[in-house]
Amino acid sequence: MKTLGTLFLALLLTASIAQAQVVVTSTDNFNTRDQMLLANEINESGEPFAEALGYDLDLLDPMVLNAPDSISYTLGIENYEYSRYLLGTVISRSGIGLHMMWAPMIAQMAAMEPEGFDGTFTGGIANGFNEDDELMKNIMHFGMLANQMAPANPWPQYADFENGDPHLAQPAAPDFQMDFSTLRWDRDLMDKTLNPGAMGQSMMKQYLWAQDMLGAFHDGDDNGIEPDGIITPDSVGSPNFDPNNNVFYGGNNLDGFIGQVLTAEAINKTMFLINSLAYDGTGLVSVDPATYDPANGIKYFPHRISVTESPVGEMLPPQATQLQVTDAGSDLFDQLSYLWGTLNYKNMMDPDNSSHPAHLAYHAVFDGNPFPASMSQTGVPGPFDLMMGTSKILFMNLMAMHFDITTGTFVN
Repeated sequence: MKTLGTLFLALLLTASIAQAQVVVTSTDNFNTRDQMLLANEINESGEPFAEALGYDLDLLDPMVLNAPDSISYTLGIENYEYSRYLLGTVISRSGIGLHMMWAPMIAQMAAMEPEGFDGTFTGGIANGFNEDDELMKNIMHFGMLANQMAPANPWPQYADFENGDPHLAQPAAPDFQMDFSTLRWDRDLMDKTLNPGAMGQSMMKQYLWAQDMLGAFHDGDDNGIEPDGIITPDSVGSPNFDPNNNVFYGGNNLDGFIGQVLTAEAINKTMFLINSLAYDGTGLVSVDPATYDPANGIKYFPHRISVTESPVGEMLPPQATQLQVTDAGSDLFDQLSYLWGTLNYKNMMDPDNSSHPAHLAYHAVFDGNPFPASMSQTGVPGPFDLMMGTSKILFMNLMAMHFDITTGTFVN
């Protein structure tokens, strides 16, 4: 009887689903948190799931619909393409966030440049800012390490706005794949509010692609090279790139470049979070992962922070000049979203993890060039320590603010 009852329930559910009408809603609102969560979910249920079911991804052709069948095409092509579309749109094209020119690490490096640096990487024209040259210097370096030229006019960002209108503000130019300037959304229609959930889900998207893109090497002909702990883009005895050994970062040219950019964005985003977006009940403050203890005064990342931007000069992106907490609540999904991203990047950056060939490739990425090594290797905190420390802050706050010890569960 139990089996028959289960079968009946299954049939009843199937019938109700079959009769349900799918309602497609057209909206002008793009919610970054929700859309990036969707992109992350279909990323995980896309190509990896297709491979787990036994499909050979090399046999899938995006131009041949439903071949060899609809399941493989949906998982291996449609899910993949939608996930990657949102990756590029949110993180480098639409402009729905704060531009990397003003990111914390870019500002720090720009301040250390010698006199006369202004204009060095921007056509020789000084404009009073080192930051744009510093960003170009980094982008050009990533391009050299991957053997890939950067696209023109991207909008790399270190913090993501909560909402925007996803329609293009102008017609897309024919060369939109190599020049992103016509792929901008209307920034006047954006809700310039920072939300840890949106920032965390977008960072998880950055991780999912960066760990795949940087998990191998390639040669000058764009042929993939499996990492073995011996082959490396580095010079002998040095973390610096060897331009003569014909080994580049990433599984191919484009992957190597994009993977580095995604990782740089995630590092700057997390540095911005702990330096500028912690809330102590009276205002926004910084929080030090090395010394933080919520028992000595809680500092957490509030649900919404509005951004006021100001123009700084012709042809330069606006700069955030004021941050104001508009919703001081601590949202469980926000905190878990960001923790999801930091824990995964921590795993990727771990110098002691050689559990998979991809980690052998990651070691070359986080050994000092292109990204700093860990404190255990240099005595100075690096991206690994940043992600580990931020994870600690988030977890401690989750336990202090969201864990109900009576019921043994997390609550909002």
